[in-house]
Amino acid sequence: MAVIPTAAGCMGAEAAMSGRAIADYALLSDRHGAALVHRDGSVDWLCLPRFDAPAQFARLLDDDGGHFAVTPRNVESTDRTYLPESLVLETCFRCAGGVAVLRDTLATGVDEQADILGRNAPHLLLRELRCTRGEVTVDLDYQPRPEYGLIRPLLEPAAGGLVTRGGAGILRLSGEADWSITDSAARAQVRLREGERLRLALQHNPLTAGAPAAIPPAGITEGIELTLAAWQAWSDVHQKYDGPWTELVRHSGRVLQGLAYQPTGAVVAAPTTSLATCIGGSRNWDYRYSWVRDASLTLDALWVAACPAEAHRFFDFLGATALIQVREDGELQCVFGIHGEHDLTEREQHWLTGWRNSRPVRVGNAAWSQRQLDGYGDVLLAAHRLRGQLADMTETARRFLAEIADAAANRWQEPDHGIWEIRGKPRHYLHSKLMCWAGLDRAIDLAPELFPDGGSAGRVARWREARTNLRQAILTRGWSEHAGAFTQAFGKAELDAAALLLPLVGFLPADDPRVLATMDAIEARLTDANGFVYRYRMDDGLPGDEGPFLICTFWLAQARAMAGQLEQAVCIFERAAGCANDLGLLAEQVHPGTGELLGNFPQAFSHIGLVNAAQAIGEARNRASNATGTAGTDADAA
Repeated sequence: MAVIPTAAGCMGAEAAMSGRAIADYALLSDRHGAALVHRDGSVDWLCLPRFDAPAQFARLLDDDGGHFAVTPRNVESTDRTYLPESLVLETCFRCAGGVAVLRDTLATGVDEQADILGRNAPHLLLRELRCTRGEVTVDLDYQPRPEYGLIRPLLEPAAGGLVTRGGAGILRLSGEADWSITDSAARAQVRLREGERLRLALQHNPLTAGAPAAIPPAGITEGIELTLAAWQAWSDVHQKYDGPWTELVRHSGRVLQGLAYQPTGAVVAAPTTSLATCIGGSRNWDYRYSWVRDASLTLDALWVAACPAEAHRFFDFLGATALIQVREDGELQCVFGIHGEHDLTEREQHWLTGWRNSRPVRVGNAAWSQRQLDGYGDVLLAAHRLRGQLADMTETARRFLAEIADAAANRWQEPDHGIWEIRGKPRHYLHSKLMCWAGLDRAIDLAPELFPDGGSAGRVARWREARTNLRQAILTRGWSEHAGAFTQAFGKAELDAAALLLPLVGFLPADDPRVLATMDAIEARLTDANGFVYRYRMDDGLPGDEGPFLICTFWLAQARAMAGQLEQAVCIFERAAGCANDLGLLAEQVHPGTGELLGNFPQAFSHIGLVNAAQAIGEARNRASNATGTAGTDADAA
């Protein structure tokens, strides 16, 4: 390996602006924090030691937001993949003079138990570039910008690399390069010949802990191999799905696991903030928090069939975070910080231009103060699905689930802001009522587990009465003769894709004429020209438009499958799954004209939708096959 001194003007093309396509990024996760890596080898987003920590690199949102690029020269083609059953990224650069293979990962740490993947994560980015043929020249460009690009830090040479000081943390860069430091940036060039490797490591420490020790090259290679083995061990234990689109479903499971914050069991909606759903508009939100809805649905999608510790951790987290609030006033806050923080006050990072100049860039999320009644049902549905793992649940978790059911019974008649967190006047949203119904339905069935010592008759009787009243209200006030469908809110005619959940949660059979009419209405009046489903089309008071939602499209596929309409379901599923990038990652929305991915990325909701729709299609195929087999047997007998 030859180290080439850096000279002015020899770094090649300037860094790309913040308008890079969302689909060009890959996710790295150690189940504490996350990074996004561009296909050209630049880490443009890094939040350590937590998903919601101030970004160390934020070029995703501003050209000067900071990045860490490992960029071979004269690249002719690039291919990338995750190594089998892992979130270890491998990018192959075919250059004019040779081939280089880059492996990137966030180290999960060493632990022999697959059930606690990431518990000992060292907050460490590992990068290894190998020349596998010929010779390649590589440009290195390290520009840390702590606190979302606000700070231009001090870079100091240190044994085996560099130390970065600025803000509340310290970064230690270990690497074999002759670094040239100017203006809070370090650059180098390296020439690799066949068989040679360049190994780099970037570790975060809190300021109070001081700079971590440099990591030797062999330690970097070993860390990558150990992380690969840890992911593969987790996948081997947990990934039992065997049905249509097996690899897509299992990969989505790994993505969802990568979005789960290991220390508490909280699940972030996405690892990014302010990736716009309307280019140039203001629909830019921070998704690095744990929505009760998203987290519950993630556990439901994963099933956590072989890992009761994950289920216990999540329900204990919710219980410890929200039990007193629910007990005192029946409120279940819809979103929490990943350590259980309640106050997520929203603020703007005015110095950032935003992705494709889509301002403002926001940190925090004002939805924390909204009333969203559907959370009761989301939690209880997840608990019901995971009941086999909760036989030995703690007393705190049992009390929490029972009081959630009490709150649903007591508060379902109140208006709220709904699943889409519309920032306007509260309404009687059908989806919120539906989820209260579903939560009570599951709580009634869970009563033996919630009250192992008995004494539940009075509470369960109240739950039954509320469930009956809810059902009547939804059937009479949620249906619109004018719209010919179940609609967004009681007494209104606007359509909402959330009505597709009526069969998904078991309120009505999917082949009920009213459900079929609702599906038809949504497909006819709530889709774009390519058949992707919008959430709604009403004016929500925010400037700018938005694209169709991928989870809504997956809901339609799932509902069609449950109705036995397999051909339609498969077509819709493949349309939505086809929006994934080359690494199988999905954002929140898709542009109605270009098909480009929009919104925070990768999006848990979209991967949840993929998992559930694929499973529903598999179950529908089995039912159809069994029915055909039974019919054949009857005919033979006759």
